[in-house]
Amino acid sequence: MKRPSAPRKTSKPAPAKPTSLATLLTEVRHLIQSARRNVSTIIDTFQVMTNFEIGRRIVEHEQKGAKRAAYGAELLNELSARLTEEFGRGFSRSNLEYMRKFFLEWQKHAPISQTASGKLGGQKIIQTTSGQSALIEISQTPSGEFKRPFTLSWSHYVVLMTIKDPDERSFYEIESAQSNWNVRELKRQKASCLYERLALSRDKEGIRRLAREGQVITRPEDLLKEPLVLEFLGLEDKACYSENDLEQAIINRLEHFLLELGKGFLFEARQKRFTFDEDHYFVDLVFYNRLLRCYVIIDLKLDKLTHQDLGQMQMYVNHYDREVKLPDENPTIGLLLCKSAKKTIVELTLPKDANIHAREYNLYLPSKELLKQKLDEWSAAAARLTPPP
Repeated sequence: MKRPSAPRKTSKPAPAKPTSLATLLTEVRHLIQSARRNVSTIIDTFQVMTNFEIGRRIVEHEQKGAKRAAYGAELLNELSARLTEEFGRGFSRSNLEYMRKFFLEWQKHAPISQTASGKLGGQKIIQTTSGQSALIEISQTPSGEFKRPFTLSWSHYVVLMTIKDPDERSFYEIESAQSNWNVRELKRQKASCLYERLALSRDKEGIRRLAREGQVITRPEDLLKEPLVLEFLGLEDKACYSENDLEQAIINRLEHFLLELGKGFLFEARQKRFTFDEDHYFVDLVFYNRLLRCYVIIDLKLDKLTHQDLGQMQMYVNHYDREVKLPDENPTIGLLLCKSAKKTIVELTLPKDANIHAREYNLYLPSKELLKQKLDEWSAAAARLTPPP
């Protein structure tokens, strides 16, 4: 007798995924990834905003108190002792002085302002009835990015507070945020007098733009510094070294050299060879600047600049413009780095529209006083040449 066959099991079809799930998943994933990237940033922002508010309350308390100079010192000493006992490190008198100074220096220029509703720009202060605690909320945009009332860490602002000139301080704050400098790089750029070196290559309006916007790259002249500082190469200024030694040191410290050159530089080649009539020529260093969309070729010179050096660079630039660059790219920039560059030689040798520049380099950090003196002399000379209105 034939056994009845067991009923065949039929697998249920998998439920169809909603068509909108892919979009939803993408959006949620972006939010989570953005949040994780910003965790450390938010912690820094909370610290900076909290210190700003501590500084505000110290100043407001002082304004209500005695006018004697000793009152402020006694207040900070007592406040430091009480906070350290309750919360531990981070509330020394010197730190409280920084917080006080931070509020005083940034209350007009900080990217936040307090309103009657208790909101501070992209943040909201919610205080309990006891007045002892506050919750700071940071708003998040639909794209998952966080609105940040301050863009740097507290350690950055401590360094910035050592800069007395407000225009110079504003420049370094903007550049630190835009170029993503860590504290060590900020200290290095400050020590190398980047602000003064860029200012020496600009007119008065250009200097004002540095304070308002940082270094904006729209033309070849915006890249130039006077001088370039190459102290990170480790070459002694009085030591005997060759152009090859200098080039090799730059390659060994390429990341630092790119930071010193400025924004948008990409390294392409060293000792780039090309041939004319069976003669070989070599360009020391070839870079590409993605902001200007052009090649930047650099020749290194150990001594003072000569008209032969300028003529050779003109040949290199002509070759790149005619044989290498694409039709939609901008003209090639030639940069001669030398120990001594006389502007008269450059002006007499090259036509006015030549895209070739000579800049001196230093193997040690420059004197801020000397650069300020040069800047004052430049400003005085420019004022004499400017016709009266």
